[in-house]
Amino acid sequence: MLGAHATVALLVLAASVLAVAVGALAYARGRTAATAARHLLALVQTLLVAQVGLGLLLLSDERRATDELHYAYGTLALLAVLAPWLYAPAEPRARLAWFVVATLLAGLLAGRAYMTSG
Repeated sequence: MLGAHATVALLVLAASVLAVAVGALAYARGRTAATAARHLLALVQTLLVAQVGLGLLLLSDERRATDELHYAYGTLALLAVLAPWLYAPAEPRARLAWFVVATLLAGLLAGRAYMTSG
């Protein structure tokens, strides 16, 4: 299970970088989110939910991270990526910007969680 948690962590980081790049490019070109950007942003959200689920399974098996900040960074990453669902405006380009910035923040927090995993 620990191996799966580490693998999904790397997938979260890679997908975050790709989603932010594609989303920022679409925004810079003055477009709304292309299908690829929407799918990549959703992939990051899905991977983060899976990562937190695996982390909770590890906790239930009495396996703990060496640094307790790991849990804070993981929780904040999940909250960051889910926040635009509540606060993003309805206008498509502004909504894309919210999701891209939230994904960037979530990716940075997930990277920090990875560094504190021990």
